[in-house]
Amino acid sequence: MSLNAIRFLSVVCVALVNVPSGAHLLELPNKLRLSSIDYLVVQQLYQGWAWVGLLVVAALLSTLVLAIALRRQPRALAFATLAFVSIVGAQVVFWVFIFPVNQETGNWTLLSELWMEHRRRWEYSHAVAAALHLFALVCVVLAAVVRDD
Repeated sequence: MSLNAIRFLSVVCVALVNVPSGAHLLELPNKLRLSSIDYLVVQQLYQGWAWVGLLVVAALLSTLVLAIALRRQPRALAFATLAFVSIVGAQVVFWVFIFPVNQETGNWTLLSELWMEHRRRWEYSHAVAAALHLFALVCVVLAAVVRDD
C-alpha cells in the first residue's frame, strides 16, 4: 500500500470516529436538562452503537500503520503518534468511565438513586473522548500534509 493511500485511509478512519463522538458532544447540553424518564428514552437511541467500536479499531490500526510508515519523517511521525495516542486516550476514557456506567445502568435501561451522577459521568466522559478524537483528527491531517524533505 502506498504512503498516500495509508495517509488517506487514516484520515478517513479518524474522521469517521469523530461522527458519533461529535454527536455525543453536541447532544450534551440538551440531554443534561432531561428528566430521568426522558433521559432513559433518549438513551435507547444508542442501541446498536457498539458497532462504532469497529471504527475505533480502524482508526487505531490506521494511525499506527501511518506512524510506522512515517518513521523516517520526524515531524509527520510526531503528528501520527499524537493521533494514535489521542485515540488510545479516548479508549481509556471509555473503558474507565463510560463502560462501567453502561454496565451499572444496563445500557441505560435501569435508573438508580445515583442516576444523575451516572449521567454526568457518562456525558462529560463522552465530551472528553470527543475532544481527544477531534485532536486526533487534526494531528492525522497534519501528519498527512507535513513533509520533512
